[in-house]
Amino acid sequence: MSGNIIQLNEKFIHNELKTLVKNSVEETINSLLDAEADKLVQAERYARDEARKGYRAGHYDRSFTTQAGEVNLKVPKLKGVTFESAIIQRYQRRECSVEEALIEMYLAGVSMRRVESITEILWGQKVSAGTISNLNQKCFAQIEEWRSRKLTERYPYVFVDGIFLKRCWGGAFENASVLVAIGVTEDGYREVIGTAEGLKEDAASWKSFLVWLKGRGLEDVKLIIGDKNLGMVESIGEVFPEAKYQRCTVHMYRNIFSVVPRKKCKEVAKMLKAIHAQENKEAAKEKAKLVIEKLHEMKLYKAAEKLETGLDETLTYMDFPSEHWLRIRTNNVIERVNREIKRRTRVIGTFPDGESALMLVCARLRHIASNSWGTKRYLNMKHLADLMRDEIYLKNKIS
Repeated sequence: MSGNIIQLNEKFIHNELKTLVKNSVEETINSLLDAEADKLVQAERYARDEARKGYRAGHYDRSFTTQAGEVNLKVPKLKGVTFESAIIQRYQRRECSVEEALIEMYLAGVSMRRVESITEILWGQKVSAGTISNLNQKCFAQIEEWRSRKLTERYPYVFVDGIFLKRCWGGAFENASVLVAIGVTEDGYREVIGTAEGLKEDAASWKSFLVWLKGRGLEDVKLIIGDKNLGMVESIGEVFPEAKYQRCTVHMYRNIFSVVPRKKCKEVAKMLKAIHAQENKEAAKEKAKLVIEKLHEMKLYKAAEKLETGLDETLTYMDFPSEHWLRIRTNNVIERVNREIKRRTRVIGTFPDGESALMLVCARLRHIASNSWGTKRYLNMKHLADLMRDEIYLKNKIS
């Protein structure tokens, strides 16, 4: 029986699979490069065609590091047209995901020697400490340029919030906040328009952040949506006096639930949602009066007080097109982004300083903004343009 047992050489199989994957990646990239060359010259290799824009002139070899290891590329040479590949940037030697991984390891506090060992295990090539340092400096410079760019668009709606991360300062651990602003353009697309380190989510930090946004070109804001953080509302009124403020309804609900017994939260939630389900602001205020009376009957006096004092700032969205209400009455658009950032930063734990936290948050935001999140239309802004036009018409008619 023992003679029929087949012994497997795991190391041999691992190496064979690694080689197979690497060869497949190499073959695929080279095929894509060839296809790009054919498209640029507007003719297949050796084909005679009047529409041809250029000719093949052989190729040159170059190495490229991927997650499958280092592969050998045969980059086409062309005559009559410059070969610019969308797949591999000129002079790029590593796959982007490799560079991102190196930066994340650095920010996580992994030692240079350990990073060298990890890169050799993962990609079959040891990356030197000098290369890692250069990559980080290059990345930080690009992120800072993106973070400080001039805002040339107009953003009628702006969502603001803060993300709390842990940092080490003087041997002690403390919270560091990164303030984030997301704007919706006049065409209805979302864009990350600002990220900055705030030592605390206080009035000074918020005012500094808003002044910085304004200095970079943010103007003509119609509505700013956010939680009622300390000093935020006052700063908005000071820096953007013409903009209206919408308090996130979800955060307001949570604030009320904090003084409601758990067994009554479900019932109170239905009552609160009924207020914001009304067809206009007047009806919502009337409904709120009934809810406040009901809360008094339930002896939830603190909850009634919180609702009464905070109601108006949660109804501002009703001054805007009803087609937008669902998306501008909460801070969900930025909360989802924050959850993704926290998911990525949780593995790091504590950052060495505030700048490191800011850089990784910015890197993640850039990645999020570059995919469907930033290219998919979020709102049909025609409704807002029509409303603004009608308001101007009525104002001129009255005057």
